Amino acid sequence: MRHARVIALAGLAIAATAAVAYAAQTTVVPVPDNAPVESAPLEVDLSKTHWGDAEAGATKATACAACHGADGNSENPMYPRIAGQSERYMARQLALFASGERHSGLAAVMAPFAQMLSPQDMRDVAAFYATQKAGAGVADDALITEGRYEGLKFYEVGEKLYRGGDPERGIPACLACHGPAGTGNPGPAYPHVGGQMADYTARRLQEYQAGVTSEKDPALFNIMAEVANGLTEQEIGALASYLQGLHDRADDVVQAGTPPRP
Repeated sequence: MRHARVIALAGLAIAATAAVAYAAQTTVVPVPDNAPVESAPLEVDLSKTHWGDAEAGATKATACAACHGADGNSENPMYPRIAGQSERYMARQLALFASGERHSGLAAVMAPFAQMLSPQDMRDVAAFYATQKAGAGVADDALITEGRYEGLKFYEVGEKLYRGGDPERGIPACLACHGPAGTGNPGPAYPHVGGQMADYTARRLQEYQAGVTSEKDPALFNIMAEVANGLTEQEIGALASYLQGLHDRADDVVQAGTPPRP
């Protein structure tokens, strides 16, 4: 059975390589958000696994590169960046795709790949991406000219909510769970969100806001659903934009008046 899985993974890697070559010559057509997951769901038990092996995961993650990039820093807004993501969070998401409990967005694409992985494979693949350095994009600094946030730059609305929330509306500061630089918290498996593609973040916040899930254990989903419930469309876009540009300060960036690091 293990040999069959290895052969199947190799086949996926070959298919993914071909997909990259083909995609270079064709236009990518987004999969509809309501596309059904046709693969049969699986029961995935991560409780009997051990910590992932990043080296083994590098080989098992070959097929992932076609969409997420070789190091997990996707340049295509359709696909999320997964470099630097915590192992526990990513392994759980793979399990949700494989079991059919996560079926929104591009789940129809993810499910067959996730179902080829054993629970330990999921931990290994997740461990590999956890070791990769997360990149970041650029936040939108367009000036808002009307409405509640008139005079602020678009990303500043997201920054305001991320760092301070909105106590009057019961919206907590996002950094309480995801950290000042958006690196998340691997303990309770709060995800790394800094540098994430704005389109992806906005879509996920909209899914949380809708409040519909098939997760058997929806505790974490419900936390986000409650947070996202009070956000406006503009605020969701601004948060997504702010997060796209959020990252750890690079060692080679020197503040004015501060001598370079040795």
